[in-house]
Amino acid sequence: MAITKRDTSPGGQEIMSKQFDVAVLGTGLMGVPMARNLLKSGLSVTAWNRTLDKAKPLVEEGATVTDTAALAIADADIIVTMLSDGYATGALLADAAFCEHLKPGMIWIDMSSAKPEHAREQSAQLARMGISHLDAPVSGGTRGAEAATLAIMVGGDKDVLEQVKPILSAMGQPVHVGPSGSGQLCKLANQTIVAVTISAVAEATLLAQQGGADPVALRSALKGGFADSVILQQHGERMSEGNFAPGGLCKFQLKDLDNTLEEARSLGIELPNTQSVRDRFKYLIDEMAGAELDHSALYLELKKRNKMS
Repeated sequence: MAITKRDTSPGGQEIMSKQFDVAVLGTGLMGVPMARNLLKSGLSVTAWNRTLDKAKPLVEEGATVTDTAALAIADADIIVTMLSDGYATGALLADAAFCEHLKPGMIWIDMSSAKPEHAREQSAQLARMGISHLDAPVSGGTRGAEAATLAIMVGGDKDVLEQVKPILSAMGQPVHVGPSGSGQLCKLANQTIVAVTISAVAEATLLAQQGGADPVALRSALKGGFADSVILQQHGERMSEGNFAPGGLCKFQLKDLDNTLEEARSLGIELPNTQSVRDRFKYLIDEMAGAELDHSALYLELKKRNKMS
């Protein structure tokens, strides 16, 4: 199955010239806006979520919503999963009713954050069924999902990526990073940078506030300099405003850091900053009931550490 494209604009904009049926499995905070952007690109989307009510808003935008994952993939050419982890994806593959609807020629794009070993195992399992697999986790949070600007790290066969590139491009910027499992490995690297940077931004914000500087002015002053980042601008704002409504959940940040450290141990390397910030997220979740807060809420752990809350 190949996706053909034709150029219809002076700037070379790509569009789908054939209608493809895409099953989106997992319509949580990230999955809903990602599915919405697929619909906007003109694709036929069938959606499923374990909690059905989270998928129903997509009906008004043209999606079909099913009660089961098996029904969602029944007529699909391409499966996109955005689930909690590799175990959730594995549970689908262990479901006989689900697997009955898998057919040779499908392409499965797993955009969940999982262990690299899970991606490799699932890719091999699907290959035996004649199904192509890409591990394509994302970064950019809910804002990136809504704006279709996600960073998409793709592991697997580069030729398969080329076939589905217009679909991934409807959600963000896909980049091929290596063989199966490499997408998940790069996502772990991404999450290490995110977590450690959140920690640094929290300390900088608290330092500025306690010293009498305006944290809003601090972010403006640093904009464009070496210390600037999306995390400084977006999460620094969350910290100074005390707004920790979830975008990227603390419980998922901890899961990714645990996976990072497990992968590092398998490679025989130590990641001391990652270990330290992982332990702080663990405390925030276990001792401060922070599992469902945005990961910028690490600022709250810092304040408690300094006996400010």
